[in-house]
Amino acid sequence: MLETTQWINNYFNDSTDAIMIFKDEELILSNQIAKDLQNELNMNPQYLVEVADSSVKQKFSPTDNCFSCIIQNKMKEISIPITLAKDMSHPLNYFMIYNVIDQDEKVFSLTLKNRGTIDRMDQLAQQRKLTQYVNRAYEKERKRISEDLHDSIAQGVYSAIMGVRRLENNEFTKEQLKELTTVIESQLNDTLTEVKEMALDIRPSVLDNFGLLAALKVLAKRLQENSGVTINVAGNADTRNLSNDIQSVLYRITQESINNALKHANADEIAILLVSHDHFITLEIIDDGDGFDVPKYQHFNGRSMGLMNMNERVKTFNGAFKIDSKSGEGTTITVKFPIA
Repeated sequence: MLETTQWINNYFNDSTDAIMIFKDEELILSNQIAKDLQNELNMNPQYLVEVADSSVKQKFSPTDNCFSCIIQNKMKEISIPITLAKDMSHPLNYFMIYNVIDQDEKVFSLTLKNRGTIDRMDQLAQQRKLTQYVNRAYEKERKRISEDLHDSIAQGVYSAIMGVRRLENNEFTKEQLKELTTVIESQLNDTLTEVKEMALDIRPSVLDNFGLLAALKVLAKRLQENSGVTINVAGNADTRNLSNDIQSVLYRITQESINNALKHANADEIAILLVSHDHFITLEIIDDGDGFDVPKYQHFNGRSMGLMNMNERVKTFNGAFKIDSKSGEGTTITVKFPIA
């Protein structure tokens, strides 16, 4: 038991948060970092009690003005932003956590947590969440490619193999043999077309050979032929100074945006603008479709994964990403990247 008590004391004193425990509004115990703050800032713990008192009253509207009465409230914990050393060159920003320890004995704690540390922890948690999302997106894409290979490519090749085996039959007439070879050739051509389509989706060779603007025009032409929706590409952008990674990101965002407009927006016309400026390049994808409520799709859910994927791809290379859309007014997606 003594050893356990020592462990608790060590944990309390070595904590990176300043912890103060009060009884009947009087400070009865502080850990080392709380004592250091009191000494260095000449901080009166009663000031923190008054700040907590005011915040709790605002939140819970008690029946009278005594702090001990507020403790009777069923609230267990409240977080209060607070800044210490305001007159110094580097003010200290904290979250003060008020926590009820023993309601009957009127014992409570005030814990000061560094706001910068909490923000970094939140960023790390968000990054972990985004990493999980990206992994899911990659797995989803791999699954789609696998299904396409199995359900379409493999079946087409298998059908052609079956046709070739039938050629071993010597009882075919010349006309039957010609008809069968025509069917086999058609099956192989269809399979070849699908392989090319998959290759274009995965990595278009025109992007490497002729640049981003040419690749966008080829993409627009192909999707226009498949969908019947008018897709125009315009711009004067010189993309030679853009890295291959950024060109790939701009291509993928255009691809994703067009597919979204075709699948979800009932668009009749889509415009892609790629323009160079003095210090940055701008890509805009504009559709005249149904539009949508942007805030509704800015959180993690199944329907927002494509939007989040775009945003994260752009942020990875220090770009800016923006969506303007309203129900019934179409959608404009804007991407900016700095250029040398």
